[in-house]
Amino acid sequence: MQGRVLRQKLHAGERVYGIALEGYGQPRFPRYFADVGLDFVWLDSEHAPNNRETIAWALQLYAAHNVAPFLRIPEISASQAAMGMDAGAHGIIAPYVETVEQVKALVGAVKYRPLKGAALTAAVEEGVFPNDQTRAYLDSYNPDATLIIMTESPAGVANLPDLLKVPGVDAVMIGPHDLSISHGVPEQYDHPIFVSALERVIATCQAHHVGVGMHFISGSVDWALGWARKGFNFISYRGDTLFVARGIQGELHAIRASLEGTPDSTDTDSIGASGHIHYRTEGRK
Repeated sequence: MQGRVLRQKLHAGERVYGIALEGYGQPRFPRYFADVGLDFVWLDSEHAPNNRETIAWALQLYAAHNVAPFLRIPEISASQAAMGMDAGAHGIIAPYVETVEQVKALVGAVKYRPLKGAALTAAVEEGVFPNDQTRAYLDSYNPDATLIIMTESPAGVANLPDLLKVPGVDAVMIGPHDLSISHGVPEQYDHPIFVSALERVIATCQAHHVGVGMHFISGSVDWALGWARKGFNFISYRGDTLFVARGIQGELHAIRASLEGTPDSTDTDSIGASGHIHYRTEGRK
């Protein structure tokens, strides 16, 4: 799926499905992920140590196999967003967005590159371009440009109606780990405060005809289904690290226990609600 198609689906309220990638995998991954039906992947450069060249190769490969590649940039930065688009991203995911000014800077970098300076300010602030030819050129230059902002704080939730008044935002993705912590209920994903925040985000996005989703880092399939049925249509489920870790825990450990005659020590709950393994040192060899 190309970014332009995915963007249309998001605004229409249709669901799209993908995963996160901390490491960008091996060269066969893009074709495999296309064959199994992923609509998108998003590559992390906020928490994962990947350089620009690696990012660019991965973005180009996924795009070539018709899996829309998004890039989560490490910070709210117009220059980082523009570099990601230049590298081949079909869209940018920006973390911890809270202000209208931040959204405007991201819209300018993602939607209207290479326009800059006063001309860019006029385009973002007033929808005014140097002329119709320039506007048509920018549309053809950025056909897949998709902007997804992350809501990860009380300020982000409270300010979301104003953030979505800025033309150019295509979806909002909730970062559940940071959102729960910033609301004072860390990893308590069934807490009324957390649930209320999610419901508020869904309602706001639907009122503005903008896609909305959450990165389902951990938790059960039923939990993800429940929230998807409440309105999420940008379905980001787990990622490469978690799929591998859970596969080892859920299957390889069971094989070992059966063959060695030892108790099955499978403990998928050790992968915590944050999506990270909760390491225990006692009894480790």
